[in-house]
Formats: sequence, structure tokens, C-alpha cells
Amino acid sequence: MPQRTEGQRASETAQEPQGATAPDAAWQASAGETAETSGADWDGSRAADDGSTADHGGRGGTPGEGAERGERTGRPRVRGLLHRRSQAGTPGEAPAPQVVPTGIDLDLAANDPLVGYLLSAAGAVDITNLRLASPALKALQAAGVVLVVPLISSGSLVGLLSLGPRMSERGYSSDDLRLLNSLAGYAAPAMRVGQLVRQQEAEARNRERIEQELKVAQLIQQQFLPKSLPELPSWHVAAFYRPARTVGGDFYDFIELPDGRVMFVVGDVTDKGVPAALVMASTHALLRDAAPRLISPGAVLGHVNDMLCADIPAHMFVTCLALVLDPVSGAAVFANAGHDVPYVRTRDGVAELRARGMPLGLMQGSSYEEKAFQFEPGDCALLHSDGLAEAHAPDREMFGFPRVSALVGKGASGESLIDLCLTELRGFTGTDYEQEDDITLVSLQRSPSAWPRAVSEGGDS
Repeated sequence: MPQRTEGQRASETAQEPQGATAPDAAWQASAGETAETSGADWDGSRAADDGSTADHGGRGGTPGEGAERGERTGRPRVRGLLHRRSQAGTPGEAPAPQVVPTGIDLDLAANDPLVGYLLSAAGAVDITNLRLASPALKALQAAGVVLVVPLISSGSLVGLLSLGPRMSERGYSSDDLRLLNSLAGYAAPAMRVGQLVRQQEAEARNRERIEQELKVAQLIQQQFLPKSLPELPSWHVAAFYRPARTVGGDFYDFIELPDGRVMFVVGDVTDKGVPAALVMASTHALLRDAAPRLISPGAVLGHVNDMLCADIPAHMFVTCLALVLDPVSGAAVFANAGHDVPYVRTRDGVAELRARGMPLGLMQGSSYEEKAFQFEPGDCALLHSDGLAEAHAPDREMFGFPRVSALVGKGASGESLIDLCLTELRGFTGTDYEQEDDITLVSLQRSPSAWPRAVSEGGDS
């Protein structure tokens, strides 16, 4: 009977009834005629319905005497059967006994020495005196198995037929071995097909689970994205978000502060799927709670970091940029927790908004450097996630941060800048490109019409 290898549980070990000459490979048993009795042995398994003394071990005597005879003969005690009389038979008739297989709990690893031995044998093997450093062989011998027939398909061991000693106390004949080897030749391909079918079913279930998880993650992620853009006089704000198929943890937000300023936030959670989406949701909630109270971007990131360190899953962290903008004066204060550096197109070229800080959730008590920047009329900033700069061409060349900086300096603003970035990315990666990570782009431009106002505020006429 088959035993599955490489992580699949073992099957059955069959025993032949007393006096039989066929091989001990019983595949079916009639449930109406046999009943399995755990712990019974062959030297005492029948009882007469009329209350007469049972025939133990094929001879007269008491149950105790039958057990003693079994111990004296040294025959193995195995799980037996209570053989019932057929309803159609006469009291003197005894139906042919049948065997219910006991089964062996066996894990046969691919690197077990027994595997190589059976593959080289390619036929029935008597394991009674076989000596190998094999846990599987020891388990088979301990279970009383004496003969093993390998089931080989396409050069691989896919299962075993394991048989115990014959109840007739005779060895297996050459005819028996030929029959078993022939049976194995038919059983092995069938078992392999069954294994492949189960493997495909497991893979299909796993794919379905992953797809469902991605849908849940996308739903969580999209629920926390802003539903509208802030309306700031003399400013033009544009945003773009496109999730990857695997769903990362990108997020962005616009948080209004009590003093009339606005905090722009762009972040990315490591990992993907539902875990990243849940961490993103927690980070978003913490930022929303802390920003109106603490105002300072460095203080906000420090508070969120300490809160995340206590609960964030291992090997996960969050990169985040927080920029507080005064829309009237154009003054900005920002702090960065390991996120991609924003680029600002100015009259003097492209500037980088750099500030030091560890990603959120890595180290308790981290501090975050704050830097200031003055937006002049016409200046345009691009806040972005790594889904743009770290995209790859078919030859695995990375799009890179220098390309992003060059695109910012080309003069486009708002939606035009975002469209330019996506167009260049599409040309770089090709039409068959599968997006590797979420892409988040936020464009922030101070209108050139604010220039006269800035001059008048400075006292020039």
C-alpha cells in the first residue's frame, strides 16, 4: 500500500490472514463483514454468537492459554479483526478473513539514505537485516515492516508499499515479488498524478488567498488617501498615486494645523500586503493625532516613532517626510525620517530638501533634524516615493534619483510635472513593465503671480 514521501504522511502496512499464499497487500476490506479491534492479536480474535468457548489461536483452550501460546511462538502482536459470521452463512461456516491496514506514520525526507537505496534497488527490498543511518528505516522496522516496494515515477521516489511478515510464517516467494513489483509499476504513476493534482490545488488556494489579501490591502490603503486636495491661495497642489500589483505601503496626506499652516506628509512602509497596509493605517492615524498638537515636524515624527516602536512587527519600519508650509509667506519647515529627498526647482536650479533622521519604528527615542526652506514665487517641489526612482528597465538598470531631479528641473509644474515623470518612466521601463512598487507623487508650486505680493511685503516699491 502506498506511503507518501517528502512531507506526505505514510499509508498502510498490510498483514495476510493465516494460511494465505498471496502477497500481503490487502487494499480493501468489507465494512459489513469486518470490524477493527484496536489492541487485538491474531491468537484470539473470534467469538461464537451462541456463547460457546472461543477458538483461540486455531486450537481449543482459554483466552489466557491462547495469549501464552502467542508469546511462546514469538509471533508479532499486531492489530487484528473480529471476524463476524455472515448472515447468509451457517453456524459452522467462517468467512474468509480480511485485513484492515494499520498504517505507519512516516516522514521520508529527500536526503534520507533509504531513498537512494530504494532508487538503486528499483524493486522489492527485504529490510529485516538492512542497516542504514536512516530514521525512516528505523521507523519501518519498529512497525514490523519486513518488505518494502518502492514506487518510482520519472526517476523519483513517490511512495512505498510496505508489508509485514506473512501470517503463514513463510517468506515471500519469487512470484509474490514479481506481483508486487508489477503492482508498484502501475501504482507509482497513479500516485504521482495524485500528488501533482494536490500540489496544483494547494497552489491555486495559495494564489486565491494572496489575491484576496491584496484586495484587502488595497482597500485599506485607498481608504486613507485624501479625498481632495488643499485649496491654498497662490499655490497649486497636484497628487498622484498608483499602487503596484503587490501593494506596498505608500501614503500621503495634507493635515491642516491650528495656526493656518498645512503639513504635507509622504511616507512608505516596508513590506507589502495586509501587514504593510495595517502599519500604514496606524502611522496615518498617529500623524493625524500628533500634528495639530505638536505642530513641529521634528516633534511629530519623534512622537510617532516612539509609538510605533512599541507595536510595529519585526523587520518593518516606515520612512516619512513631514513638511509644514505657511501658504502666505512661503516659509517651510521640514523633517525627514529616512524618506526620499524632495526636489525643488528654483531660479538657481534644483535644490534638495535634506534633513537627517532614522526611519520610524526602528529606534526608541530617535530625534529628527528640522530644516527651513523659503519658497519663492514660481518654485515647484516634488515629493515622491521610491516607486519612481527605483523602477528598473528590462536590463535591470534603475531609473535613479538623478533622472528624477533632472525632470523636476525641466520647467513643468503640477499635473504637467507628474505626467512628465510617468511618461519618462514608461519610456524607460518599456510597455511590458510590471510595476514593482507603489508610486506616489505630490507636486507643490508657488504661483508666479505671488511675486508682486512678496516684493510689497519686503518694502520695495
